[in-house]
Amino acid sequence: MVQRSRKLTRATSQTERGRLLEEAFERARQEQEVRETFPPAALEEVARAIADPHLPERDETALELVTIDPPGSMDLDQAMHIERAGAGYRVRYAIADVPAFVTPGGALDAEVRLRGMTVYCPDERVPLHPTQLSEGAASLLPDEVRPAYVWDMRLTAEGVRDTAELYRAMVRSRRRYTYEEVQEQVDAGGAEETLLLLKEVGELRVRREVERGGASLPMPEQEVEVDEEGRYRLRLRPLLPAEDWNAQISLLTGMVAARIMLDGGIGVLRTMPAPDDGAVARFRREARALGAEWPRGVAYGEFLRSLDTTAPSHLAVVDAATRLFRGAGYTAFDGELPPEGARSQAAIAAPYAHVTAPLRRLVDRFGLAVCAALTSGTEVPTWAREALPLLPDLMDEADDRVRAVERACVSAVEAAVLVDRVGQQLPGVVVDGLRDGVLVQLTDPPVSGAARGTARIGTEVLVEVVSADVVESRFELRIVDERP
Repeated sequence: MVQRSRKLTRATSQTERGRLLEEAFERARQEQEVRETFPPAALEEVARAIADPHLPERDETALELVTIDPPGSMDLDQAMHIERAGAGYRVRYAIADVPAFVTPGGALDAEVRLRGMTVYCPDERVPLHPTQLSEGAASLLPDEVRPAYVWDMRLTAEGVRDTAELYRAMVRSRRRYTYEEVQEQVDAGGAEETLLLLKEVGELRVRREVERGGASLPMPEQEVEVDEEGRYRLRLRPLLPAEDWNAQISLLTGMVAARIMLDGGIGVLRTMPAPDDGAVARFRREARALGAEWPRGVAYGEFLRSLDTTAPSHLAVVDAATRLFRGAGYTAFDGELPPEGARSQAAIAAPYAHVTAPLRRLVDRFGLAVCAALTSGTEVPTWAREALPLLPDLMDEADDRVRAVERACVSAVEAAVLVDRVGQQLPGVVVDGLRDGVLVQLTDPPVSGAARGTARIGTEVLVEVVSADVVESRFELRIVDERP
């Protein structure tokens, strides 16, 4: 299961409410001590690295790579090429070569360890690396020759990994696609071979995912729109199949990387414990109450994929599924392997490692260096080996910081959306019980929040918006009617 974060989009607005929202977003970053500027020493180091990077000798610029990202993205971590190989497939997945520009132990290395991850907010993005690097010299932009780590993976006709290696090479992406463009071209039948095979391989990997007991969580993206009068609109956009296919390539790569690390006895895994029987039983009860029975004998992933996330009650089931798996973290090892029960990411139902987003996530840089050394039979770089014990704490701190900022920004936007609805009664579905009320998923606007009152899980209710405060990023709801 991959829980995709809710991404907020925003149009320019000069209204008072827009100003208050921007103040709320800035306050969220300040409260979490998000580092918004880079020290001069780090920027000077980046300029020197861009002028004289550590480039690989291998040349793969003839490979017809493409990128697939949201519209307007400039920090492009991945580019891919897929072709048939006998009865199976050959997937080459180029990942931005951040180590080519980062001096181990230098000023930039020290700064990005303090950041850990790129922070995405509705008004701005706070990058892990300076934009000269993340949106320029290291980004896999179209028609630009760039250094990359290239995963070369052979799959069987069933989409199962056969062989895999990782090496550094110079590459050049040919085209940049959005998810919408990929979906339109594949649906029309006129897409290039890589995109058509992305659909084939992606669907095969979904089947393998279901078989091993994993699941990708089909959580729609939360989008915020602001019109010229400053009125806010909030909607949930269901994910496109093309986004799922693309995610499956990243998941495949992460599982391949984890296997390489475990076989080599060194690395850092992304781990998550399996839910206990009580949590599973509770989720079954919640799904039943919401009108979506999880049949016995049906795999968890298959059940989730059967849901209609445009239906409020089914969306509530997906929301409940996000609470089934808890405790994600990182496990580093060098020599002695982690215990058998502590090697897997339970939601994916396999060992897994983060190695596909080094421009935006610190740990990936080290995972790539480890895997490249292991697959080539060379020594793991000292700078990567020495960092491994530190990475779990650094990444846990970054995860906590990013989640806190995202929660605060989402709350501010939801409050802004509800300001004009104070005193109105809105329809919703009860998705969970709370100590002092219930958790309600409103239908329109698609806001989730605590409401005073009592109602059974799964029932449709009318909720009054009692108050909404953009400055404080909070709102108050009250149940006024429970529908039979």
